[in-house]
Amino acid sequence: MNLPININDLLTARTVEWERLEFKVGWNPEAVLHTMCAFANDFHNLGGGYIIIGVEEDNGRPVLPAVGLPAMQLDDIQKEIVALGHRMVPYYHPIIAPCEINGRHILVLWAMGGQTRPYRAPVSLAKGEQRFVYYIRKGSVTVRARHQDEAELMSLAATVPFDDRMNQGASLDDLDLGLIRAYLKQVKSELFRESVKMDFVRLCRQMNIVDGADESVRPKNVGLMFFNDEPSQFFPQTQIDVVHFPEGLGANSFTEKIFKGSLYPMLQDALSHIRSMVIEEKVVKHPDRPEADRFFNYPFPALEEALCNAVYHRSYEIREPVEVRILPDSITVGSFPGPDRSIRDQDMREFHFLSRRYRNRRVGEFLKELEMTEGRGTGIPKMLREIEKNGSPEPIFHTDNDRTFFLVEFPVHPVFAEAMKKEDVTEVTPEVTPEVTPEVERLLNVMTGDHSRKELQKTLALKDAEHFRKTYLLPAINDGLMEMTLPDKPKSRLQKYRLTETGLALQKLLAGETRVRT
Repeated sequence: MNLPININDLLTARTVEWERLEFKVGWNPEAVLHTMCAFANDFHNLGGGYIIIGVEEDNGRPVLPAVGLPAMQLDDIQKEIVALGHRMVPYYHPIIAPCEINGRHILVLWAMGGQTRPYRAPVSLAKGEQRFVYYIRKGSVTVRARHQDEAELMSLAATVPFDDRMNQGASLDDLDLGLIRAYLKQVKSELFRESVKMDFVRLCRQMNIVDGADESVRPKNVGLMFFNDEPSQFFPQTQIDVVHFPEGLGANSFTEKIFKGSLYPMLQDALSHIRSMVIEEKVVKHPDRPEADRFFNYPFPALEEALCNAVYHRSYEIREPVEVRILPDSITVGSFPGPDRSIRDQDMREFHFLSRRYRNRRVGEFLKELEMTEGRGTGIPKMLREIEKNGSPEPIFHTDNDRTFFLVEFPVHPVFAEAMKKEDVTEVTPEVTPEVTPEVERLLNVMTGDHSRKELQKTLALKDAEHFRKTYLLPAINDGLMEMTLPDKPKSRLQKYRLTETGLALQKLLAGETRVRT
């Protein structure tokens, strides 16, 4: 049986946190039982964890190459694991996957957060043992739950996270095998090859995206979010709205683009749109040194982290989309509801976002496998690093007293903010040259007025219209160097193109006649 995760990624904790991994050099049934119970209780809603048998550990880290297990013992150990599941109250069974690493046999137990927690396990496996206790994870250690922990664990009994619940309004047909296989290929799972011939229900159970008896299998919510083309039919407003207000919120004009679909493609498409339509770069030259400074209006990795976190941490029970607002002097990323109350207002002001529990443990698990987010509170530090690297102002976090929403505001880079205040881009300092491709530079050099597409292609000796459009024309328009003479009729046969003021200034600069300053 294979895992929906690459075993090498698991051993290096590249997509799974260390506290969700437990290494056992040999077969120790009592220790495995207690850790199974702790992962099943999933005290912090992290999605359970993995027990890797046949790998030695050193301070919680694996010692490689693996020691391995004798091949002749694998079947017997797997039978014992099933028997251990019956010793827990209520009964619990992990997914067991025999693996081979560099010729050594190991066993991986995927112990997911259980649907019927809390779970208890016997203190020992001695005959006649009557003491059953609750086990939980504290960091990377399995411990007995104390009285306060037990009370909190009881409060979680009926609160399986929404994304990990079975959806009674959906059927197995609502899961798309193509999307499942695309995901498995993306994360380099061994299940990708097996999925061609594997029974579909077994494949879905292996990925933990279905639940229920064999005669009534139902998808889990997370399965519908990632492996259905239209999850909004089950979770209304599962979408990302990107709204552009070029003249600010008080103006009458704005443009809106809505991204829908399964979570991963939806997120990718929205990020690609923001990268291509919003992100700009300026190169600031200095008269006293040869090195130029490069700045982006917004650091894209920080925006990416914010949008991924919004998709990760939003509530899919609330009928509100994730919204990105592009304003003249800032970009905001908003979602509902706000941060967990374990994160104090002071923590947010100091950029310390360490939540005790995660709203969507399975959504986070899939996004981490796809390398879209890291989890465990690393998103904000990464965001701050990228902002500092770009020289941008710090982000501003907004919420209300009831934590009904969360908004991350990114102010525009000061160089761009200053440029917006100037009416004449040719009269200010220091020198700035917009960085353009050689193709765009060629196009600027032949512009003498209003030209049709065919005229420009002929002048540049280019026969392929699509190549000209993508490589020459669109980049020049997106950079604000060229514009349409009939912007309201982009497909008109009378359409022509001309340089903007910025394009004219750059054309002169490239010809050595003047300098563009900002």
